[in-house]
Amino acid sequence: MMSRKLIDDTQTIEGSVISQNFKISNYGYGKDSVKVLHVERNGLVHSIKEFEVGTKLKLTSQKDYLQGDNSDIVATDSQKNTVYLLAQKHGLKSPEEFGILLCRHFLTKYSHVNEVSIHIDEYPWSRMSFGKGPYQDQHNHAFVFTPTASRYCDVNQKRGDTQPTVISGLSDLRVLKTTQSAFVNFVNDEYRTLPDQHDRLFSTVIRSTWQYSTVDGVDFDYCWNKVKHCILNTFAGETEKGIFSPSVQNTLYLAEKLALESIPEISSIDMTMPNKHYFNFDFSKFPKLVNGAELKQENVFLPVDKPSGIIYAQLDRKSPVKSKL
Repeated sequence: MMSRKLIDDTQTIEGSVISQNFKISNYGYGKDSVKVLHVERNGLVHSIKEFEVGTKLKLTSQKDYLQGDNSDIVATDSQKNTVYLLAQKHGLKSPEEFGILLCRHFLTKYSHVNEVSIHIDEYPWSRMSFGKGPYQDQHNHAFVFTPTASRYCDVNQKRGDTQPTVISGLSDLRVLKTTQSAFVNFVNDEYRTLPDQHDRLFSTVIRSTWQYSTVDGVDFDYCWNKVKHCILNTFAGETEKGIFSPSVQNTLYLAEKLALESIPEISSIDMTMPNKHYFNFDFSKFPKLVNGAELKQENVFLPVDKPSGIIYAQLDRKSPVKSKL
């Protein structure tokens, strides 16, 4: 039986009991993992874009939760169909542009939608190329999946916002260099066993997100590729001698700094670089099988993914722009 105190703390609305002691602080619903492929045909030359889209809507009322009243719900099936209809009508250019288009559509079409959140992953298709050197021929309609890095974006817009918040990102960018990296002069206390490393392998899997201060006239494809180039250039350097890295922290900071210097539309950038260790294999246990001359240069390493160090930082412009990374 319901206690007297609980009865006093509740009210009834159309047969539903609603507690006055609680409130829904966050809510919403949507459709995840909507896969869509768009083919653009320009004569014999075709281009493709494949996205995986997630839509989230927040309504002005909570009566669907509190009262079981579904009259304001834009069904998740309708959200899914909207993705296909807008892709057919407008095509797929960049994930950011399609996310902005979806936000604008839901806020314009449904006056009781208060906020829209869109997440989009782009699948990394590239046009097949044949031949060697500068004489490679690109195929008109055949593509290969090339997941060097994964591209994604998050677009959010509330009713009344002058423009959406757009955050782009990349993940799974795994890189390695065999020299021009060191890690020395760190804290030397009773817990330390790691020696100074004056020349080591440096490998990491990079994840980065960045926020735009404006979306007007932004070439999102160019910006995404430029951030990726900034990261790779800071990590590797020029082709012959490379660039020296005294620590993961310094390489991360320089990559973020270069991205902000190169793309004025970006207000803030976040980056994570976990260590992917490659340790020297201990051949001293096999003196009869490996002689000293063979060990003058270390060529064999043991990959160890776990445990690993994790290094991260966010770099903002010194301006009143608030980061939402």
